[in-house]
Amino acid sequence: MNCNICSLYICVMDMDRAIKFYEDLFEQLVTERDNIYSVFDINGFRFGLFAYQEVKETHIFGSNCLPSISVDNIEILKCKIKNKEICFPLTRIGKNWVAEFVDSEGNHIEITAPA
Repeated sequence: MNCNICSLYICVMDMDRAIKFYEDLFEQLVTERDNIYSVFDINGFRFGLFAYQEVKETHIFGSNCLPSISVDNIEILKCKIKNKEICFPLTRIGKNWVAEFVDSEGNHIEITAPA
């Protein structure tokens, strides 16, 4: 079996606020903007924002699925988590620096850099 994971989405409560948050984080504009589903193209990977309340979908937030974003070095990582709510402090794990923060919508996001 040949299996590829080409996208993921996270649920958001306020699309405009979430787009602003991720445009700042990714340092790029949203690729596809919609009031229900917006997408960032991150080097061919589709990172989606889903406004679940717009379609009356029930959703329970949790921290069991963490999008993980990697950056080139520890200095960029530190810059990206500056002024963010940290839910897992910057820690060296194996060959990487790892931290988790809370986005504008309450989702937990992991960010890593090579150690």
